[in-house]
Amino acid sequence: MCGIVGAISQRDVIPVLLEGLRRLEYRGYDSAGIAVIQNKKVERLRRLGKVKGLENALINSPLVGEIGIAHTRWATHGSPSESNAHPHVSGNEIAVVHNGIIENHAELRSKLEASGFEFSSETDSEVIAHLVSFHFSSTSDMQKAVTQTLLELDGGYASIVVMHVLEPKVLYIARSGTPVVIGLGKGENFVASDVAALLSETNRFQFLEEGDLAVLRQDSVKIYDLQGAEVERPIRESEHTADSADRGSYKHYMAKEIHEQPAALINTLADRISNGSISDAIFGENAKAILSKVASIHIVACGTSYHAGLVARSQLEEFARLPCTVDIASEYRYRNPVVLDNTLFVSISQSGETADTLAALRSAKKLGYLSTLAICNVPESSLTRESDLVLMTQAGQEIGVASTKAFTTQLAALLMLTIVVAKHQGLGLDKEHELVTQLAEIPGLIEQSLLLDDAIAELSKDFANKRHALFLGRGALNPIAMEGALKLKEISYIHAEAYAAGELKHGPLALVDDNMPVVAIAPNNELLEKLKSNLAEVRARGGKLYVFADPDVDLGDEKGIQILRMPAHVNPSQEPLLYTVPLQLLAYHAAVLKGTDIDQPRNLAKSVTVE
Repeated sequence: MCGIVGAISQRDVIPVLLEGLRRLEYRGYDSAGIAVIQNKKVERLRRLGKVKGLENALINSPLVGEIGIAHTRWATHGSPSESNAHPHVSGNEIAVVHNGIIENHAELRSKLEASGFEFSSETDSEVIAHLVSFHFSSTSDMQKAVTQTLLELDGGYASIVVMHVLEPKVLYIARSGTPVVIGLGKGENFVASDVAALLSETNRFQFLEEGDLAVLRQDSVKIYDLQGAEVERPIRESEHTADSADRGSYKHYMAKEIHEQPAALINTLADRISNGSISDAIFGENAKAILSKVASIHIVACGTSYHAGLVARSQLEEFARLPCTVDIASEYRYRNPVVLDNTLFVSISQSGETADTLAALRSAKKLGYLSTLAICNVPESSLTRESDLVLMTQAGQEIGVASTKAFTTQLAALLMLTIVVAKHQGLGLDKEHELVTQLAEIPGLIEQSLLLDDAIAELSKDFANKRHALFLGRGALNPIAMEGALKLKEISYIHAEAYAAGELKHGPLALVDDNMPVVAIAPNNELLEKLKSNLAEVRARGGKLYVFADPDVDLGDEKGIQILRMPAHVNPSQEPLLYTVPLQLLAYHAAVLKGTDIDQPRNLAKSVTVE
């Protein structure tokens, strides 16, 4: 969850470390810290809160060094505080930054305290610094000391970077669980939690594999596997640039990313639609042989991606006539699922590094699924490397913690999967062409939906002073209502819940009064009349309705109902994507009015790399 950056160079690395932290802040912003080796000792500066606070502190307490590590924290063990901020040190000789959780930290802490080590934080991470020091005292060999330390850590320690004053030109990097990348420069090298942190310095990267230990010097990188054998990891060039993370004229990344959705969808669909058809080959070389055997599908994901999976379930059942189940990844591996013959396991993740989703995939591989398919936005992520089949979304880098364009591109990718699987289940050519045509129309339709921005900004004023909200949808749009509620609570801190509209009378109706806004999605489909009845139940109890409606839906502009008309009638396959956009805008504008930190909402982080 946290962000890590390190550098070793012939120049001052402080500017590199700070820029890396800025670009990694989406991973956590409870505290930030930096450490360099100066005059044969570790010099460290830490501050509670965001990276900007650390930058300001460096003006009055400047650091300079040719080797350094830095960290931006999302708190797990120990509250957000300066004493709990990374880097952690041992004797002003060893400094460590860490992302992950050490499950046996209490046991190790007791052992180290008994050996005379004093702790200054509540974190599990400080154990690493002292344990490396403990082993170094007996071996006088840093690589051995780090290796021995890793053997004693239980749990996915994720990624660790260590430096020692006695080796002022070496960084040690270990990976277990979550990603860490090596950035290759000329006469200098770097390390970070992801590529984005280093794009201003290099576009050449090596991705560490599970269990790797890297030894980084100015002019060399050596990587060792779990057995201690030196290994080669391929060098890959990133297509991203440092400019791709700029906000441009937008006040917030989230606003930029909402408005980038038409382009992101065009990129996701590009080269995947040909002559009204979608080829199996977009999922991988062996996709046709695998997908032709699929008899059922099991989708696993977290958060927003889970909502995408719920939409896909409806579409797979409707168009492919296949049974589909959807699980929350954090619960999946603690169940004992029944795996039917020829079931395809599908995992969905924006980052491809979500700890719960990765753990679910690894569990699934032992349970006899036909194959595994990943839908992901980040190339070279763990999820894509470990899955048999892959469909990359092309949303581009998403900085805002609350996912927007990553979600809609996931919906498009899942609709492509639905169409391809449906062909193998006997979907007729005419119906295939119809669905593909509807898919291709979506970017233009979303462009039209974005024209509602000003009207939604005005509507959002009714939410600014509210504490609760209720979202309603039916069928495939119930997950979209769930996503709308999630967006509102994530960035405005308004408590919001979503229900299938037919469930109102089974409990939620008790909450309805004139202080509880009720947001409803009303497409012109076969469930419209049922939805109208549900909305009447709200009005009868004095609730105020805000309805995003198809232009042909007749609801009447009566007191207590505010209707916002969608710009065009759309088909059922298009509805989930089109109705997502106004709900994103509603959440965004409500949060603007409340003055919250939209791109970095409290207590959250973009990439959840711990369980």
